[in-house]
Amino acid sequence: MPTQLGLEQHLEALERSGAALGEAAATAGLDAKVPTCPGWDISQLLTHQGMVHRWAAANLRGERDHDTAASVAEARAAASVLDWYAHGLAALVDTIRITAEDAEAMVFLRDAPPPRRFWARRQAHETTIHSVDAISAARRRWPTSADVDVAPALATDGIDELLMGFITRGSGRLHAAEPYTVLVRTDDTGHAWTLRISHGPIVTTPGETERPEAVFSGTAVQLYLSLWNRAEEITSNGRSDLVDQWRRQIRIRWS
Repeated sequence: MPTQLGLEQHLEALERSGAALGEAAATAGLDAKVPTCPGWDISQLLTHQGMVHRWAAANLRGERDHDTAASVAEARAAASVLDWYAHGLAALVDTIRITAEDAEAMVFLRDAPPPRRFWARRQAHETTIHSVDAISAARRRWPTSADVDVAPALATDGIDELLMGFITRGSGRLHAAEPYTVLVRTDDTGHAWTLRISHGPIVTTPGETERPEAVFSGTAVQLYLSLWNRAEEITSNGRSDLVDQWRRQIRIRWS
């Protein structure tokens, strides 16, 4: 699964979206509810993201016994959860920068890039999507692509990671007794992916297919946010039920 962007681009996105998350969180306030993550407030969002940053850095360092519960306890005890979050972000960026290109570490997506590249990419998108959550809290509503500062190239890379890596793992709920295909196509960057949904794991191939049952289109940023269930800006042609099926059944959760 080759990445659409290079290491430095992923690191720049991680730093940029990490800062945006912190700024939006401060604007919203720690008690603000997060519309895109029902049941969470900003304090919980910061705790989750700071925990994940520490977990990712520990994986790159080869620490198999890393305790994520200890990170959560640290966040709750911190004088400032915003500062605690920022320290974890900076430490993750530093860890990625000093990690050797050929370092061995755990990864969890099929056909993943080498660990250093994998974790830079994964955390760039993890943090970007959660920065959108913080923006939704600051605005007190679900966001649109116009509300966020996400580059189309980064969005395209994130769509690729989701469609080529996450949803093909076989553990999802989107299945069909009668197989069908969905074409996902960006209007602005010229990228496309064909998804085959059947009784087994979803199979994604880059490029277009003839006569899909549905076409999901929009700008790269619109599709990025919508496929991650952070916006509702997919333009759908074909079967009218498939967008709703996606929203109900494609959920990427921490476990």
